[in-house]
Amino acid sequence: MRRLKRLDKENAKLKKLVADLSLEKEMLQDESRRKLAGSAR
Repeated sequence: MRRLKRLDKENAKLKKLVADLSLEKEMLQDESRRKLAGSAR
């Protein structure tokens, strides 16, 4: 039972990490698109 709780906790931590990294990636991609669109003018 303790192992299951530990795994659940680790799983939640990893899910948060993935969500944070996905958000950061999306923000960087948006910034890159804006820079490319601005330089095309």
